[in-house]
This record gives sequence, C-alpha cells and structure tokens, in this order.
Amino acid sequence: MNAPRGQCSKLPPGYYLGPPNLSPVLEVSRDLIQGCLKNDRRAQFALYKLCYPPLMAVCLRYRSNQADANSILNQAFLKILDHLDQLGEEVPFLPWAKRITINTLIDDFRKNRKVKELIALSDKPGEDLETAPVDYNEAEKQFDAEQLEAMVQQLPPVSAKVFNLFAIDGYNHAEIAALLDISEGTSRWHLSSARKKLKDMMSRAMGIYRAV
Repeated sequence: MNAPRGQCSKLPPGYYLGPPNLSPVLEVSRDLIQGCLKNDRRAQFALYKLCYPPLMAVCLRYRSNQADANSILNQAFLKILDHLDQLGEEVPFLPWAKRITINTLIDDFRKNRKVKELIALSDKPGEDLETAPVDYNEAEKQFDAEQLEAMVQQLPPVSAKVFNLFAIDGYNHAEIAALLDISEGTSRWHLSSARKKLKDMMSRAMGIYRAV
C-alpha cells in the first residue's frame, strides 16, 4: 500500500469513533501508529499488512466479489490513515478501524444505490422477531462459517446489511437507521425478515441433509 496520508478532516455525520462493540484480535503498537502519523511509508505498509486479514473479512461479509471488497478495503485504509490522529490512546485500534471500514462500505452502498428506491416498505416493523432470535446451535453443527455466510448473502441486499450490522457488527437500530437513511422501524423489519429467511434456509438445508 503506497498511498500517502491525506489531510485530516472531520468524519461526516453518522460516523462513530468511540470504542465500538467489537473485540480486538490484534495489537498495533503505538510506535507503528506514530510512524504512520509521520508519513513513514514503511510503517503505513506494515500497518496495512497487519490489518488486511480482519478488515478484508469485514468487507467480504458485505461484498461477495473479491475485487470489490479489496477496493473498499483500500478506500477504508486511506480513511484510517487520514484520521489516525483522532484515535485515542485508550481506544483499541482494530475495532476503531473496523468501524471506519463499515462506514466506508455503507458510503459505497449509498453512492451506488438509491436506498429509498430499494426499500418500498411500510415503517411499521410488523412482527418483531428480535425477542425470539433464531437458535443457531443446531445449524452450527450442520454448517460451517462459510455456509452460514453464504446464506446471509442470499438475503435481499438491505436485509443482509441490516443483519450484518446488527447481529455481527454490534450496531443498534438507531445507528443502522442513520447509516442506511431508513427509519428504525424499517431497520427492525429488515432484521426480523432476515432472521425468518435464515431460519427457513437452515431448516430446508438441514432437512435435505437428514434425507441424504
């Protein structure tokens, strides 16, 4: 990654730089961060290599195409470098970087698709399945992580994004509504719909496996 650090600026409305609900799985030294802040290309490339695997995993949850996911990751990394001086010393790097990556994915989604045209839905959430979450225990015995992720990718685009944001990345409905420019009721509807569709897909798949 050879891109230089750009000029720092405030993040757009809806971005969140506080400690998110994501657990860090790697440590980034303050020396490495300081090197990046000094525009040291070697430090920037080292940071890119270090955080590439976890951030690419995030991108691939939202983009099934590897090239698209890589493009989004590169855009996100430039934003990470650009706003690195806003990272507090007590804030873990990886969760913070994941938030910026997710925000970049959402920005791309907003730019390339007219969300409100995709969602011709009432704001009424209907039956709220949030209080009766899908039991994945049996499914996890039958399917590996890749199979479960493939099921999520079969969901309608907005429902898949809401499910990923809520169930995996720890956003609440108010945050999702702000990110996707929808109401909280519509966010709840998509989550409920996604849970129901995933439960149906798992049930059908497990039925096929049992019949074999």
